[in-house]
Amino acid sequence: MTDLNRRTILVGIGATAGLGVGIGAARAQSPLSQEAVFLDPGVPVLGNPAGDVSLVEYFDYQCPYCKAAHPDVAEVVADDGRVRHVMKDWPIFGEPSLYAARITLGAGADYRIAMAALMATEGRLTTTEVDAALRGAGLDPAALWAAYRKDAQAIDATLARTGRQAEAFGFMGTPAYVAGTTIFAGVAEPSALRAALRKARGG
Repeated sequence: MTDLNRRTILVGIGATAGLGVGIGAARAQSPLSQEAVFLDPGVPVLGNPAGDVSLVEYFDYQCPYCKAAHPDVAEVVADDGRVRHVMKDWPIFGEPSLYAARITLGAGADYRIAMAALMATEGRLTTTEVDAALRGAGLDPAALWAAYRKDAQAIDATLARTGRQAEAFGFMGTPAYVAGTTIFAGVAEPSALRAALRKARGG
């Protein structure tokens, strides 16, 4: 757990966009600028999109720790009611991870369903198993893949930005979180996430 400070470019508490987090000593195009970390337009936002603080989750659909921790993180977000839950796909475990990230980001309005279906799987995945999980959730993998192909340039650019950002933070793997002004490079206990969100609000 690390506080965001000048060494990580993010500094202080600001009022921009009502997020409870300010960015200093960084240009907008920096991978660690406020816009890049919290407001990337290509990244899905769950929870309360109009919330007053953000919780950013970096994950891979093949990461067992990500999948085990995600329900607790989602519960923190739901219980709070004022958290923007920013879901950053960081596919680092090979081709099935990249396929899973692409096809879920191609799901559009069905992203939440697709994401939940893959988060409920266990262990490593094949592309066939990704498709099976999506079909089990009532989705058509072929249609989702076609939707990805139509928007492939933008989706792949989003994934590339997330990868550069995770590397800039110095994350060694998934999961990782930015909760308000606190970085968690690994699984975070729900109580620690709640404390970080209170801190970001000045509590």
